[in-house]
Amino acid sequence: MKTLLNPTKADWSELLKRPTQTVENIENTVSEIFTDIQRQGDKAVSKYTELFDGVQLESMIVSSEEIEKASSLVSQNLKVAIQTAKQNIEIFHAAQKTNRVSVKTSKGVECWQEKRPIQKIGLYIPGGTAPLFSTVLMLTVPANIAGCKEIVLCSPPNKDGKIANEILYTAQLCGVTKIIKVGGIQAIAGLTFGTESIPQVYKIFGPGNQYVTVAKQLATKYGVAIDMPAGPSELLVVADDTAKASYVASDLLSQAEHGADSQVILVSTSKQLINDVSSEIEQQIKLLPRQEMTQKAIDNSKLIYVENDETALDLINEYAPEHFIICTKNEDFYVDNISNAGSVFIGNYTPESAGDYASGTNHTLPTNGFSKAYSGVNLDSFTKSITFQKISKEGIQNIGTTIELMAEAEGLQAHKNAVTLRLNDLK
Repeated sequence: MKTLLNPTKADWSELLKRPTQTVENIENTVSEIFTDIQRQGDKAVSKYTELFDGVQLESMIVSSEEIEKASSLVSQNLKVAIQTAKQNIEIFHAAQKTNRVSVKTSKGVECWQEKRPIQKIGLYIPGGTAPLFSTVLMLTVPANIAGCKEIVLCSPPNKDGKIANEILYTAQLCGVTKIIKVGGIQAIAGLTFGTESIPQVYKIFGPGNQYVTVAKQLATKYGVAIDMPAGPSELLVVADDTAKASYVASDLLSQAEHGADSQVILVSTSKQLINDVSSEIEQQIKLLPRQEMTQKAIDNSKLIYVENDETALDLINEYAPEHFIICTKNEDFYVDNISNAGSVFIGNYTPESAGDYASGTNHTLPTNGFSKAYSGVNLDSFTKSITFQKISKEGIQNIGTTIELMAEAEGLQAHKNAVTLRLNDLK
């Protein structure tokens, strides 16, 4: 990791860049695949599955027999762990339910808002070197609480044409209605347009690599909503002399092992801690089975020394991390003043891994600085708010003149007439 001492504010933008390709580098590829799948459906999906995943499939739909067999191969201990995590995630997301909001804005004018589930949702679950069955929990649990009727899950097959046993077990446990063996750009395109095998959905959820992220953004051009732009994982830790170097190093490595394009950053007011964390990383990384991939991410990462908490906070808000860990004596300062972060972890005994799996919060979060404007996935992500209004005779008489004057001023005579006719009948 590169160590930087007191970087000037003018240099922050450059040093905080993510190790990602620009959209222009991959947008053409994504657009071509979208067009192909829009025209040829399953035929094109199968072509890209063979090209990118190296497997030919007789059927891309996962059968009930496959789910049953996969579930039988998951250990009982892991099943209990998954069920425990599911329970905690349910508790946290169920608490986010809100009641109907109803008010009388004027005498005779009642307005209210109610939330309704998004009926058809698509979930993208990364496979590959780390099949993220935990993401199945993070997306299906709130979807079920919200009342979504159709939950379609896409995940890339391995070389044997299978999806990880843990993903299939968790999917059936959480009530997924259809599971498709398809990954990458082709999965997002399939969910966007619908094919013979892949249902078209109204909103797509889930993390992925840069290609999946761009594909999700392209899906919005075709009228399909997305949760957020969620690309390669990232973590920023702020720590001082009260932090334990081994813990900080383990947290940084836990995110670095997601992939070579992940990024982790330590911001500290202690040069000694930076040195200690650097040494710990060198030792701990040697024991990791994903050492080579993790090292590539570490090479893209930084240790940054600043002189005070105020400077550190400004830098952190500028970076807008996906995950933000606070290990400082003055933790309240960061908790009270952080503006841009996907999810915050406080204290020496709150590893980011807890949020990834079992504390109850959601781990599907905005990356690449999008936490400046986007929230992580929550119960509201699976609903839409519908407003209602009912106006009585007295109510239209109370606000009718206001409507008429405003409509006339905007030059919209038919708008005015819709009120005038009613008012005349009531005279």
